[in-house]
Amino acid sequence: MNVMNLLEYLQEIVDSASKIPMTGKIVLDKKEVEDTIDQIINFLPDEFKKAQWVYTEKERILSDAMSQAESIKKENIDLIKRQIDNHSIIKEATIKAEEILAIATRDAKAMRLGARDYADEVLCQLENEVDENGKKMVTQITMEMENFFNHLQANVSGTTNTIRENVKELRNIK
Repeated sequence: MNVMNLLEYLQEIVDSASKIPMTGKIVLDKKEVEDTIDQIINFLPDEFKKAQWVYTEKERILSDAMSQAESIKKENIDLIKRQIDNHSIIKEATIKAEEILAIATRDAKAMRLGARDYADEVLCQLENEVDENGKKMVTQITMEMENFFNHLQANVSGTTNTIRENVKELRNIK
């Protein structure tokens, strides 16, 4: 059940409530109204949970990229040590090690930037979706509340007119 259905149900509760004569007030089942309001409150935070998940996922991606960079660095260091041990020319091994380290650093930086760009893109899309859905929800809730108040005002006016007519009839009876 979505927020709109719950709000319509809440309006139905108010519309179908027992009326107290001559006061314009109604009697509501407190538990039913509170349950409906709790359901509305519980439904709304899902969008916020989704935003938190995306944020956490961004952090995980960045953390994974850093871990991979460290792993590549360690692998390159091990490779360099083995090459030094296997070759008699240490100078050649040193040059090769520097090349591998530069590649690993460049690759790690590229992975970090790629992960950051991806996370930024996902977060921007989510932000746009949350903003758009939030605006739609606020607009729809506003329209439904206006309709509810207009309906309520019409009911109150009708009840007031009936009371006035009853008062006129009572005055005319003599």
